[in-house]
Amino acid sequence: MSESETTASGRSAAAPGRPARADARRNRDRLLAAAREAFAATPDAVPLDAVARAAGVGIGTLYRHFPTREALVEAVYAAELDEVVASAPPLLEKLEPAAALRAWMTRYAAFFKIKRGMTDTLRAGWASGSIATPATRERITATLAMMLRSGAEAGSLRPDVDPEAVTMMILGVFLSTTATDSPDKVDQLLDLIVDALRPPHEP
Repeated sequence: MSESETTASGRSAAAPGRPARADARRNRDRLLAAAREAFAATPDAVPLDAVARAAGVGIGTLYRHFPTREALVEAVYAAELDEVVASAPPLLEKLEPAAALRAWMTRYAAFFKIKRGMTDTLRAGWASGSIATPATRERITATLAMMLRSGAEAGSLRPDVDPEAVTMMILGVFLSTTATDSPDKVDQLLDLIVDALRPPHEP
């Protein structure tokens, strides 16, 4: 065996497949990021080749990671939901509870906007069983309950509010502003919700 063969063999044996795995992770992350942006930009179906181009990879790479549109949509949806839920504790660490809740609502609004571009695929996938039905409502309401408790303990939010009712109000804002797609209107309505959740002023 030549020295060059020994060297090449040594490199292969030392780290078999590691660069490929790292590249695969980076490609998957780029595809998810590109899909998020594409789904947020339009409520219409986004061509998968457009997602691949935006991620800087070929369509074959997309299909290796996500064999179907449903697989890509499910991955984006799950990642977004996880991030929305996980964003609440850090916000409570940095901001007082009412401000943290308002900032979290903005993050939730971004998730809802992305979801609009996936709605048809999600509904069809949930109906057929090709996409697992997530516990979105339960997780969002549980996150709201945690933030409301924190606010009640700090005295900045009312202690008598049903978290499920707050979920319904926020969803009402998102659904009622879908046609206008006005960020300013969404912000105004979310501000009103937070104001309604503050303790009443003493006369």
